Amino acid sequence: MVMFNHALFIYNQAAGQADTEKALMAVLPEISIHVKQLQIIQTEREGETTEICREWGEKTDLVIVLGGDGTVHEAINGLAELERRPVLGILPGGTCNDFSRMLRIPQNLTRAAKSLMQGKIQHLDVGKVNEHYFLNFWGVGLVAAASTNIDASQKKVLGKLSYFLSAMKTVQTAVPFGFTIQADGHQLDGEAVMILIMNGRYIGTNQVPFPNMKIDDGLLDVLIVRDSTFSSFIEVFNLEELPPNDKEARGNLHHFQASSLSVQTTPILEADTDGEIYSKTPAKLTVLPGHIRMIAGD
Repeated sequence: MVMFNHALFIYNQAAGQADTEKALMAVLPEISIHVKQLQIIQTEREGETTEICREWGEKTDLVIVLGGDGTVHEAINGLAELERRPVLGILPGGTCNDFSRMLRIPQNLTRAAKSLMQGKIQHLDVGKVNEHYFLNFWGVGLVAAASTNIDASQKKVLGKLSYFLSAMKTVQTAVPFGFTIQADGHQLDGEAVMILIMNGRYIGTNQVPFPNMKIDDGLLDVLIVRDSTFSSFIEVFNLEELPPNDKEARGNLHHFQASSLSVQTTPILEADTDGEIYSKTPAKLTVLPGHIRMIAGD
């Protein structure tokens, strides 16, 4: 059954020709059943997905990106400022694919394509930090250092395990930094090893352990990790929910929600935005409620 008159399918051949052909064969037959006119564009360089989405977004009904979190990040930065925004669909083609997990999209491409084309369209929030947009998270401290420390050749061979190895190395050398957060009229000062501002709930395929985090509530979730040396740090990020009686973990993790906030740090720190390092503190963050329509799985 045709669901969309026109769809734009964007993919990157960085994985190699054989892998790309296999991925396209897994998803295009299912997509073509539900789209009357399908336009396919292959990207070749960083930032090209943003340019394509900005140029073609208002001329199409659906944009599907086959790629990882970085490709999805480029797509939302091309679509967010358009007056007429198409539906956005994600097919997992990266290492962690965190936001597709949040949308309950299967990580197998054949199943993902079926789930995407049979899924429900939902109005989801978009985060904005300074002049850029994000779907999953913005963060400083451990999260940015872990992204920076990932060995590119190791990532290609080990996949998501490389994020875990980088995180372990980063935790051992973490240095606390000073911060001031202004959030919805309130001020919070202190020291931390990581600050995460989240719209999604997954980091490196692991769920952040606060079950009330949603992507359509008009709020950003602020997570402050004060100390990297407490024993349950690694275990916490493998749990679906923080144990209510774990006083050590709760004493080192501070969570609250806000619709807008500003973050200042001492010293100035590099920031990780959906896995991409290109900005620094200070930062002003807001949430755009229901700003983008996306397809979620069952």
